[in-house]
Amino acid sequence: MEKLRIGVVGVGYLGKFHAQKYHHMPDVELVGVVDIDRDHARQVARDNGTAHYHDHQALFGKVDAISIAAPTPAHFKIAKDFLLQDVDVLIEKPITSVLEDADELIEIAESRGLIIQVGHLERFNPAVVALAGKITRPRFIESHRLSLFQGRCTDVSVVLDLMIHDIDLILNLVRSNIKSVHAAGISVISGNIDIANARLEFANGAVANVTASRISAKNERKLRLFQKDAYISIDFANHKITIVQPDSSQSGGIIPGMGIEEMTFDKGDALDDELKSFVQAVKNRRQPDVTGQMGRDALKTALSIMEQIQETSQHLVC
Repeated sequence: MEKLRIGVVGVGYLGKFHAQKYHHMPDVELVGVVDIDRDHARQVARDNGTAHYHDHQALFGKVDAISIAAPTPAHFKIAKDFLLQDVDVLIEKPITSVLEDADELIEIAESRGLIIQVGHLERFNPAVVALAGKITRPRFIESHRLSLFQGRCTDVSVVLDLMIHDIDLILNLVRSNIKSVHAAGISVISGNIDIANARLEFANGAVANVTASRISAKNERKLRLFQKDAYISIDFANHKITIVQPDSSQSGGIIPGMGIEEMTFDKGDALDDELKSFVQAVKNRRQPDVTGQMGRDALKTALSIMEQIQETSQHLVC
């Protein structure tokens, strides 16, 4: 079996895990890792039995596909350079910093028959996978993603850092155009927004209320969905799913006429599943699970939320 030649650009906190996962895939050859921190690149390369480089162009002609886990402002140039070398790319979220850059990458990929997959990891969360088919037409979604302060990614808003995960999930579940956005947020520790809340109203009548914070006193990750035939609650931190549905046999209980099903799910390895999905998309020349257009849609919504927060803040100051 011919191995797929892959490299990783940016082997910081997340990128080093990309390298580890690829290193252990039997159908992949990890050709090399790239990072501006030469010592760190050397260490990650040593740990994964591969070569290390300082410039991503050193991988030109050596790889069939690439994972880009560099800081967001560098995504566009690196991805464009590899696409023009006819290399398929996986780009960590968000796809780019601005929509115009995302559009150009998508256009290049489509014109050359190449693959762009965007690293929206929650699509591969075991809880989300387990509920495939059970979530049909959600009418109201409430999402909370609260995190202890980590000191990472404070160069971008919490909207692009954390909330964008839930934005992508919600867009994939609702599958309707956004009609309006109402948002508010504040900066507490960093120079960017650290806490944000957004209300998204969709053309099909669905509504989503999304909250993200990176300065919480505890880690909390919950998603609640209401649809015509069910209420579904996911507690990601405690690996629990609760589904409440009509059940005529239930005359008593907490909610008469409603059956309550509770289940647990394994922690799993969403990153491993994501990267394996990318590998299979490249090898089989199929559409990836999270396309460049999906990444672009999530970015557009995130930027709209950030714009709304800025407008709200200016109004409050005035």
